[in-house]
Order: sequence, then C-alpha cells, then structure tokens
Amino acid sequence: MNPRENILRTINFNHPARVPGNIPGVWLAYRGCGHEAFDPNKGFLDDRGHQVPTGTRWNDLWGTGWHKESDGWMGYPEQCPLRDLTAALPSYRWPDPNDERLLANLATKAQTCDRSKEFLCCNSGNTLWERAYMLVGMENLMCALLTEPQAVRDLLHGIMDFQLGMARHYLDLGVELAALGDDLGSQDRLLFSRDVFLAFFVPEYRRLFDLYRSRGVRITFHSCGHIEPILDVLMDLGVDVLNPIQASANDLSRVRAMTQGRMTLWGGVSSSLIMAGAVEAIRAEVRRCIRLLARDGGYICGPDQGLPFPLAHKAAMDAAIEKYGVYPLG
Repeated sequence: MNPRENILRTINFNHPARVPGNIPGVWLAYRGCGHEAFDPNKGFLDDRGHQVPTGTRWNDLWGTGWHKESDGWMGYPEQCPLRDLTAALPSYRWPDPNDERLLANLATKAQTCDRSKEFLCCNSGNTLWERAYMLVGMENLMCALLTEPQAVRDLLHGIMDFQLGMARHYLDLGVELAALGDDLGSQDRLLFSRDVFLAFFVPEYRRLFDLYRSRGVRITFHSCGHIEPILDVLMDLGVDVLNPIQASANDLSRVRAMTQGRMTLWGGVSSSLIMAGAVEAIRAEVRRCIRLLARDGGYICGPDQGLPFPLAHKAAMDAAIEKYGVYPLG
C-alpha cells in the first residue's frame, strides 16, 4: 500500500503495513500564519516570519510585536496589543480572514497535491490559547481568567471567529487534514487547571472541530508538555492524531493505554536523546517506542520536539523506523 493508504490504516487502527515516520501531504498555510511582518496599510512586509537576523523587531498580522533575541530560535512576543484587555478589546482591529492578502497562492499550491498518494493539509497557526497570550501577555492572561472572565471569553470568541473564517477557505479548497494546536502543558502539569480548560477553551475549540468534522476532515492537534489530564477531552473533541507526545513530560505507557484504538500518537522519541546521540541509543529508543506505542496501528514514530538535529542522528532515527516499524512487529 502507498504512504497515504498506510496513514489511513494507521489512524484507523486497521492493520497498516508499517509504522510511518510522517504524514505525506501538501501543507497549506495562510500568509501571516508564521508571524510574518505585517502593516495594516502596506500589507505583508516580507515572508520570513522568524527567519530574520538576530535583533530584528517586527509586528505581525495581529499587532503583536516580536523581537528575535537569539540566533536559531523564534522571536519573543514583547509588545502585546491587548495587554490592558478590558480597555483595549472593544476597539481592537481584528484581522479579516477574507483579506485576499492572506489567501494569496493557497489555491495554486492546493493544485499540486496528488491525492492518490498524499493529503491536502492545512495549518491554523496558534489556534487559540497561544494566540490569546501573544495578544495579552501570558501573565496578564492568566490573571484575567480570574479577574476578567467575560473579557477573556470575548477574546477567545474573536480569535475563533477568525479561525473559522480561515477554515472555510481551507474547506473550499478541499483540505483533508487540519493541523491545529496550542502548547497547553508545562513539564509536569497543565498550564492551567482542567476546569479552566473546560470552561474557557473547550467551547471555542468545539466550534472549529465540529466544522472540520462535519466535512469529514481529519484533525491533528499539537501540544507540548504534560497533557495527560485532558486526553479524554481531546478525544471527545475529535482529535485523530495527537503530537508530539513529549516523553519527558508524560508517561507514554499510560498515554497509550488511555488512547489505544481511539487516537493516533505522533512523536514520543526523546528529542534530547536524538540531539545528543549516540546512534545506538537512538536506535534503541526508536525500537522501544515502536514496541510500546505501535501495536495494532495508531502510531507515527518521530521526535517529541522539532529541533535542528545533527544529520547523522536524524538519519539514524529514520533508519531505525524503517528497520523496526514493519508489521507484524517483532
């Protein structure tokens, strides 16, 4: 079977031929999805996003001001247009998902997808929580959840209105897989309580998830950190594939037991080990993760963080997936 069919069988826990290492696809992303420099009157100033010289400052589509402080890392949001949330939100100028400047080249790129072999995929950028704290500031937003709950709800609703607008454009192009995500966990716990997640974020996520699910679109969700307390919620929302399954922040055995037959896991291989080596240790870790997570399908093997890995270490991981990821597993 080809890689597309193998992924479908993996997601469905339906006897795939091998453990995949990625999802083959053409990935669509609206302009501004990667925090590219933007001026409301002049439009996009470049397409580089965070690929700018160290020391560069710029504003993105949402008015967040960024500073690239260190080479090799993304910038840091230092200017938050809604820092005074209650005062600033009523006059905030929301980005328009129908702005043609955001949609340039999406249709042309979509036409390059060979749907017999790959998926047409779309990216939502910082879906909800991360977009909110980039607008308000993380500490301010954490406080506002308690002191200004209605303003936070209004903020999240506005962000999701934009995401729904973009989703409709993606759906018009025939996307088959939507990549959503927010980093919701720290190293050993959620960034906020499960009750806060259910009360503030889940109702907004559900609006977007339900739209995609109503059109038969598969959903991948990215969240770094410890997210075991909300795995059931993510499955209820309709997540088909969860990544990156950070090995240092979650019990992989427990995560697999909770999601077996219901949600595919993507990642799990320790990125710190891949970065440091040695090659034999990388191969052993890949083999361990495949044995632990891949029975009956439901696993895409890869690192638990995207990092600039040494080429030899990345090659060792890929070769180990190729060697150990053949069903039936040894």
